[in-house]
Amino acid sequence: MAWDRNQMAERAAQELEDGMYVNLGIGIPTLVANYVGDKDITLQSENGMLGMGPFPYEGEEDPDLINAGKQTITELARTSYFDSATSFGMIRGGKIAAAILGAMEVSENGDLANWMIPGKLVKGMGGAMDLVAGVGRVIVVMDHTNKAGESKVLKECTLPLTGKGVVDRIITNLGVLDVEHKGLHIVDLAPGVTREDMIAATEATII
Repeated sequence: MAWDRNQMAERAAQELEDGMYVNLGIGIPTLVANYVGDKDITLQSENGMLGMGPFPYEGEEDPDLINAGKQTITELARTSYFDSATSFGMIRGGKIAAAILGAMEVSENGDLANWMIPGKLVKGMGGAMDLVAGVGRVIVVMDHTNKAGESKVLKECTLPLTGKGVVDRIITNLGVLDVEHKGLHIVDLAPGVTREDMIAATEATII
């Protein structure tokens, strides 16, 4: 009964409020653009686009319009374009209210690991390190466990960190967790998922 990728993205979109400028990371977070609805949200992409629309319908793709994950997207009437230096100036200057990012691991104190796995090919760290340091709120959207069934919500991250103590809220296929001083607090559970299910799938401390 856990949420699927689209339901996780829809739940993440509920975190957004009118007037916010928001950056979406690659992976599941890119799907959030499809669930903004009538909210006055401006989506920013670090490759130089402000005002991203939802994904295009098949046959309506424009190869010149892509997000940071190189997926084709749509533009809006208010969309603007600029270079990467200006884009990162927005991020580093604190102009972006929130970032919704994917993750490989998150710790109970909000440490984030989402840019590399040692021994595997890495194209680069991307903009995640700048984002977690510069935005007002960091929301992580990811599966609760890896393919081996092991928890990705840990007491301490084992992979190289993107940022320390930067995550505010974690949305997984099992539910929603807030990072607090002494552990994680359950905010919401997916339909059919119990508190016991969440605790069993989580290595981190749930308070």
